[in-house]
Amino acid sequence: MSVSQEVRRPTPRMWFGVLTVALGIFSMITAEQLPVGLLPAISDQLGVPIGTAGLTVTVPGVVAAVASIGLPLAVGRLDRRTLLSGLLAVMAIASTVSALAPSFTVLLLSRLFVGITIGGFWAIAGSLAVRLVPGPSVPRALVLIFGGVGAAAVLGVPAGTIVGELVGWRGAFWSLTGLSLVVLVAGLILLPQLPADEPVRVHAIRAQLRNPVLVAGIVATALLVAGHYGAYTFVSPALLDISGVGSATIGPLLLGYGVLGMVGNAVAGSWAARATGRTMATIALVLGAALVLFPLLGTSPWSGAALLLVWGLAYGAAPVTLQTWVLRASPQSAEAATAVYCFVFNLAIAFGALAGGVLVDTLGIRSMLWIGAALVLLVLTTVRRAPTTPRAVR
Repeated sequence: MSVSQEVRRPTPRMWFGVLTVALGIFSMITAEQLPVGLLPAISDQLGVPIGTAGLTVTVPGVVAAVASIGLPLAVGRLDRRTLLSGLLAVMAIASTVSALAPSFTVLLLSRLFVGITIGGFWAIAGSLAVRLVPGPSVPRALVLIFGGVGAAAVLGVPAGTIVGELVGWRGAFWSLTGLSLVVLVAGLILLPQLPADEPVRVHAIRAQLRNPVLVAGIVATALLVAGHYGAYTFVSPALLDISGVGSATIGPLLLGYGVLGMVGNAVAGSWAARATGRTMATIALVLGAALVLFPLLGTSPWSGAALLLVWGLAYGAAPVTLQTWVLRASPQSAEAATAVYCFVFNLAIAFGALAGGVLVDTLGIRSMLWIGAALVLLVLTTVRRAPTTPRAVR
């Protein structure tokens, strides 16, 4: 049952439900991006080129993009608690298969199912805030839920890389199995029944494409995410080959990247609420500069580490800013707008990782960093369409 309209003050149990959904999103986005810090080890052990190993990021990204639109349309009025629980169970199974994969083909197959869970969970979770807490608390619940996306974007890869260094890349996938099961149990205990009030319809999806402010935000998402992931998918070999960093140091450096990213996320949350366009422009300029300068100045462990931290600070601010843009552009159709946003976000991850793999294998890592920077800087052409006046999310 959803939150009663008469309840004005949220209970602790309601907030625990919100945090459970946020942790679920964190686990999903972490699962999608986990191979980024493990590519060298996966490449070596399974005998594939580093660019080919990048398909472990591309495959779930493509599938997640399709699932973020297709699953909400397909499940109709299915209870959202049941749907989220099922997706978490599939994630646990897929992560287990990844950990046990005897070949790269089996690993890719398991990542396909990971993509289904990511797209479905992310697209549905954003609409749950209005049902888990009473109206006045919805904005804070949205911040917490979508904070799971930002936290995973900046902390998931570093944590997985450190686990991979300690117990191997298979151990990192085992940790995903454990996390998925923990969230599954928490959801069954803390989430109420959530029957669908109004299923997502095709016409609601189409309507979002006639909203010029939302379309500009979607284009900004595509450019920034594709540029970032084209480069970031191969951040480990970049640190090894360009900066001369030792493999044992990559995990702590990515953790530093994640910490600075959380700082960027926290700062950008309030900035984006006041000036979405200016905040997005600042992010694009700083992130683009970091990618341009990395091959030129990041040629020592110290300079490479410094530019990586700037990179993390800038990208950490991006998810919350883009999400603010999308929700303000379409406050009356938050679930449909979020589904479109998730589709483009995940497709951009997949495209960035795929194109990055091809370019790294043919032109080298330095060229990929510069091409990624060019895509990020193109975001500046969209910011004049950003929403300028706060509008309440309903």
